[in-house]
Amino acid sequence: MNNITCIITDDEPFARKGLQGYIEKIDFLDLKGVCEDALQLSNLLQQQPVDLLFLDIQMPHITGIEFLKAFPRPPKVIFTTAFEQYALQGFELDVIDYLLKPISYERFLKATWKARDYFALKEEKAGTAIPYMFAKSNGKLEKINFDEILFIEGMENYAAIYLENKKLIIHTTIKGLLEKLPAGQFIQTHKSYIAAINKVDTIEGNTLHIQKHQVPVSKYLREAVLGQIVR
Repeated sequence: MNNITCIITDDEPFARKGLQGYIEKIDFLDLKGVCEDALQLSNLLQQQPVDLLFLDIQMPHITGIEFLKAFPRPPKVIFTTAFEQYALQGFELDVIDYLLKPISYERFLKATWKARDYFALKEEKAGTAIPYMFAKSNGKLEKINFDEILFIEGMENYAAIYLENKKLIIHTTIKGLLEKLPAGQFIQTHKSYIAAINKVDTIEGNTLHIQKHQVPVSKYLREAVLGQIVR
């Protein structure tokens, strides 16, 4: 397995220094950056995508939880915080672990082992990935080839999948679909839309044009979306 690339984000200098010291002792972690807040982190991730974030929750401008909800396809996260009351919310966001400050090296090491196990399993699954999924539509299971998807529109507990030659309505959420789609081929552009990156014909303001369709881009996600599409 390759090393796990990571970034530390914490507004407390002492906390950043402590995490750096811990990471230096672990041979499978590769530190790519240290940030003081989520705004710095967002900018760094445009230039340097990583596997894992060590992310504080209570920070100026935007909290770690708000960042995690807003950033499209964020890396996996280990929260590092002094506030126990956020634990449930953290795990609802599917974080790998939740570390309470002051963080002992033993507890930090345990969290990184969980991360290593997660990425090892993900690597194993990627080796057997298939280029399609099945989804229930109109009472039957439909085979959906990933390379035929143009974009997806979420409608509460349903989603419309726009394909090259038809549209399917399935019972699922945008978040649920995003987890099934290949990460390098799709990007969330808006809380209710996912677009196939290689199907975008033109970009005009906060709108993606895909064939005859228009897909909106949230102003909060625009920089991240452009960073993925415009290479």
